[in-house]
Amino acid sequence: MRMIGDVKIGPVGLGAMPLSIEGRPDEARAVATIHAAVEAGVTLIDTADSYHWHAGEAGHNERLIARALSAYGGAEVLVATKGGRGRPGDGSWTVNGDPRHLRGACEASLRRLGVEAIGLYQLHKPDPAVPFADSVGALRDLLDEGKIRMAGISNVGADQIREAAGVLGGRLASAQNRFSPAVREAADTLAVCADLGVAFLPWSPLGGISLSALDTLDGTPLTTRGTLDGAPPSTRDTLDGAPPSTRDTLDGAPPSTRDTLDGTPLTTRDTLDGAPAHTPRRPFQVFHEIAAERGVSPQRVCLAWHLALGPHVIPIPGATRPATIRDSAAAGALTLTADELARLDLSPGA
Repeated sequence: MRMIGDVKIGPVGLGAMPLSIEGRPDEARAVATIHAAVEAGVTLIDTADSYHWHAGEAGHNERLIARALSAYGGAEVLVATKGGRGRPGDGSWTVNGDPRHLRGACEASLRRLGVEAIGLYQLHKPDPAVPFADSVGALRDLLDEGKIRMAGISNVGADQIREAAGVLGGRLASAQNRFSPAVREAADTLAVCADLGVAFLPWSPLGGISLSALDTLDGTPLTTRGTLDGAPPSTRDTLDGAPPSTRDTLDGAPPSTRDTLDGTPLTTRDTLDGAPAHTPRRPFQVFHEIAAERGVSPQRVCLAWHLALGPHVIPIPGATRPATIRDSAAAGALTLTADELARLDLSPGA
């Protein structure tokens, strides 16, 4: 178990955003995914009032989570939501860190989640038009009033984490930044969180291994492309239900021998004239190699790598299918060896 503030949390959370934005699954599958997370031991679900697709449906993700969790009564699940961003419905994102807006957003989230106090409430993103201390001060006031039990921040730099910890009087519980094998600019914030005893929640933690719901190839959201049925590539499920640990290609070839999207072979293979093909390794190939050796998915290896970075790290991968979050949750039981970590290069900023 890991800790956010004084609350024990399972090692891997669920990032629920893909269940509500562009390309989202139908509600039955979305609810089944949340149920699968709880049944797999996930005790942290991350959401935000801005996780929705169309105009006029703010809070879609929060309402979905509330409905899904109602089936579990008193299940010990920490729902972490965020305020301070918006989506007009045209695919863009806005930011509003005004303390009055944050207070109203929090109260709306309370109603949608159907709780007396939000377990973890996070400033979604600093607003350049509002002093950061003022936005964080709104979280401090909500803490003091008992409307939220813990406060966190997201999309922040190292100095902002230190500043927030001061404004909150040492009560900063978490910082959430994009961090993955492919995106390591936030490595310094991971270290600051360790020094301050603040939980670090990497969002989009599978970058370089799986494509995120926010990434695009040609402007088309990846939540609606990449598989024959329109499921996001990050779901890593096979069409016939075979475990992702044994097959994640249509032809059944193991991940270590798969071709890349542009047709470049991943291993040294023969050319038509019999000459050995010299093929450069794809980025982060070692995650796939270790996965093949262990008989698990490369995504599970990636999440285990995150967990090895420190006891304060709790990755929150997205999912739109039950099998995906089950595979992610299983990373908590995968301990990488010293040799494997050396091959992966555990240095966050490498």
